[in-house]
Amino acid sequence: MIYFHNDYSEGCHERILKKLTQTNLEQTPGYGTDNYCAEAAMLIRKACGREDLAVHFLVGGTQANLTVIDAALRPHQGAIGAVSAHINAHETGAVEATGHKVIGLPSLDGKITAEQVRRTVEAHWASDSFEHTVQPKLVYISNPTELGTLYSLAELEALSAVCREKRLYLFLDGARLGYGLAAKGNDVTLHDIARLCDVFYIGGTKVGALFGEAVVISNPAIGEDFRYLVKQHGGMLAKGRLLGLQFQALFEDGLYFEIAAHADELADQIRSTLDEIGAPYLVPGVTNQIFPILPDNFLEELGKNFMFTEQERVDAHHRAVRFCTSWATTQENVDALCAEFRRLAGN
Repeated sequence: MIYFHNDYSEGCHERILKKLTQTNLEQTPGYGTDNYCAEAAMLIRKACGREDLAVHFLVGGTQANLTVIDAALRPHQGAIGAVSAHINAHETGAVEATGHKVIGLPSLDGKITAEQVRRTVEAHWASDSFEHTVQPKLVYISNPTELGTLYSLAELEALSAVCREKRLYLFLDGARLGYGLAAKGNDVTLHDIARLCDVFYIGGTKVGALFGEAVVISNPAIGEDFRYLVKQHGGMLAKGRLLGLQFQALFEDGLYFEIAAHADELADQIRSTLDEIGAPYLVPGVTNQIFPILPDNFLEELGKNFMFTEQERVDAHHRAVRFCTSWATTQENVDALCAEFRRLAGN
């Protein structure tokens, strides 16, 4: 069985594993106060083009999301996001468990617009009973989104502008950020994200690390007492240097961007084959996630040798599914998948 169902099936990149092995018996301070975490934070600040950023290393994406949102919001406030947003659809109510409602906005492509945010906020304050409803205070987006789509620089700037006008925080979930930054046609950089967002995180778990996310805070209001909340939410790893070492390896020589570009390139090859056989898409994309619509009998045969993720049923005989490449995907496996596509399509 060849796996294309996610981008975290393998362990970690060999350079990370080598660094972990070489330093295994070193003694360092705990809880992220070691030199490796300090070096990794410095490298991330450099990549973002800002020396004033606060960088904190957490273990996973759900933990990063709920900790950031809890740090940003007062008890009566909530987070705006797409209905398909990870915090709304795939985190078992983790944000709600901290006491903060997720305010879902309709979206067909995983993105929300500045105009949607404006209407939502203005409708809240225009209501005669505004104090009886959750106050929108934070906008949550992910880039790439759950559907593999990307925000353009213009869209991100518009969201940032409306958030600043309406005094909202803008939070970007970057669980797959590397794959977005490396994608063809992307015009958003880390510098842009650091400039336009109040807080974001750089995903490691899905982009070459064993585990770990780097939360980057540009707004001091969110950063105040942040380590208290990291600890309270179980995110302060005693062996914190394991996180620092991994992000040091990812950012010291451009490895993060190199391996993300590899995954995107292989995904483009899969898309090219799907185009060749005439398969439509649930949504178009340019990152490592691909969402073709294929016949049930085609998918049944394909599933005998390849693992993919069910997305949604489109009609009585067709389903949208997800194929996902990663930093570790091989050319050999992509060639095998593409050959099977052609065989089943009769090409």
